[in-house]
Amino acid sequence: MKLTLIKDAELYIPKYLGKKDVLFAGNQMLAIDEHIEFSTNQTSDVINANGKKLIPGLIDALVHISGGGGEGGFHTRTPEMTLTQASMSGVTTVIGALGTDDVSRSLEDLLAKAYALESEGISAYIHTGSYQVPVQTLTGSIRRDLMLIPQVIGVGELALSDHRGSHPSAEELTRIAIDCRVGGMLAGKKGTLFLHLGDHEDKLRLVNEIIQNSAVPATQFYATHINRHQELLEDGAKLAAYGGFIDMTTSTTPEFIKQGEVPAALAVKQALDLGAPLTQITMSSDGNASLPLFENGKLTGLEVGKVASLFEAFMQLSELIGFEDALATVTSNPSTALGLLNKGQIKLQNDVDMVLLDGHQIDSVWAKGRIMVEEGKPVSFGQFES
Repeated sequence: MKLTLIKDAELYIPKYLGKKDVLFAGNQMLAIDEHIEFSTNQTSDVINANGKKLIPGLIDALVHISGGGGEGGFHTRTPEMTLTQASMSGVTTVIGALGTDDVSRSLEDLLAKAYALESEGISAYIHTGSYQVPVQTLTGSIRRDLMLIPQVIGVGELALSDHRGSHPSAEELTRIAIDCRVGGMLAGKKGTLFLHLGDHEDKLRLVNEIIQNSAVPATQFYATHINRHQELLEDGAKLAAYGGFIDMTTSTTPEFIKQGEVPAALAVKQALDLGAPLTQITMSSDGNASLPLFENGKLTGLEVGKVASLFEAFMQLSELIGFEDALATVTSNPSTALGLLNKGQIKLQNDVDMVLLDGHQIDSVWAKGRIMVEEGKPVSFGQFES
């Protein structure tokens, strides 16, 4: 197996460790030290980073990898994600989910797409279920899906405070959270309940009620689209203070901002100012989702989420709160929230998912030790990409 040595890199794991050399072979990290020397041969590759930043591969906690949408009819179903949409954005791990459409978009299709992305080189996991309650599953139950299907790591994105959701009761949502928790425990997974938040005034009321009145801990809940409007952001900061996880969507459009959405980087800064712990905050792209605009319940516009927005928002956030802290929101924090303990950090026992940055630009990307992007250009492609 070919050895690869990256020399003289400014290493962020995401904490800054200084200038280091990194040695790996395939998906096995072999050494991280100030100076690593070995006899080079035809089965080795030495890369001089010349002081460029080396960071963990980004984790995108919400991507509609098999496509989504449909709020405007069949012609508005969005396309599935391609490999290079992720790799060229520094994303080496994606979590796929269904949304509004769980009829023409199936869990079987979602799982098949995750396996395809794994074959093409990146890591892909999925949530079982969709916006709706009762939760649709692959095997007949949440617990069985979590225990029997390695790619399934939780339930989501289940819709709350949204006119497209099922408006579950506290009792129903509590049972779902417990099934996630127990199924995760039995499978050695986190078993996260990943929640889509709409713009209704109820906000996180149901989640707060469950945390206060049941044995389900706040850490079981991971709520996304928290930057949808200012009042939801303030409610989300309280959930994070309790120990839950909150997620800011980076696919923001000018029209959404006009309707009150807070751009993701600014939303993270505001959540911190409101007392939310940094460790409980993440960003995700909502890539390949439809981004519908509604007025009085009527669809007035539709755009598509972009995976590339995650890297852009990370760069913006680094200017607001510093590079290390911004990096945590797209690496170590989502790995903790989702229980992906072999992801999100550069260390010996973890997968070799890394991104080399040249200033604010992506130079190279490795996913599970495989080179995906080199000198800013893709070198690995999906099956049907040219």
